[in-house]
Amino acid sequence: MQIAVLLYDRFTSLDAIGPYDTLGRLPGAEVVFVSQRPGPVRTDAGSLALVADKGLDEVTRPDIVIVPGGPHPEIEMANPVVLDWLRSVDATTTWTTSVCTGSLLLAAAGLLDGRRATSHWLFLDRLRAFGAEPTGERVVFDGKYVTAAGVSAGIDMGLTLLGRAAGDDVARTVQLMTEYDPQPPYDAGSPAKAPAELVARLRGVSLSEGSR
Repeated sequence: MQIAVLLYDRFTSLDAIGPYDTLGRLPGAEVVFVSQRPGPVRTDAGSLALVADKGLDEVTRPDIVIVPGGPHPEIEMANPVVLDWLRSVDATTTWTTSVCTGSLLLAAAGLLDGRRATSHWLFLDRLRAFGAEPTGERVVFDGKYVTAAGVSAGIDMGLTLLGRAAGDDVARTVQLMTEYDPQPPYDAGSPAKAPAELVARLRGVSLSEGSR
């Protein structure tokens, strides 16, 4: 089984690494990082890069596709090369997945039309423009399409899909080995729990960036 993790300029690192360190432990699986051009690809922080070993034209029939998000998904949403690749490989994937704003790339490729999907809470409503049905759930399954909410939700998505593909015992083993036992120091991990002024401030920042 081949798992292809799509990389593109300014993706969010944990969106890719979370599923890589969970779902990527699927027994017998080959994980390949793929980009429009092979080589290092910078994350949104700019100080870190992951290496894409293969170009899009070299990975044509992956069993699982993982699309990470980033703070400016609109750039790749307008990239016909990436969108065409997503449509092409989706024809034969067992699972097509995304983390965070990666769902907007799937939606822009026309793959989530009429489907339930999630994304980062700041971008969730943008899914409607592409015919998807936004939901605030952390991990959403709709047929073979699996979308995860913002950033850290990619770990949950990876473990959930690992359980479906290899069984609960394998998923529990990976969870234990990675010591994934969240006990966050703050209870502000969703807009429903965070202080209202913080949510409003971040919404304001997102709107101002989107208008540039």
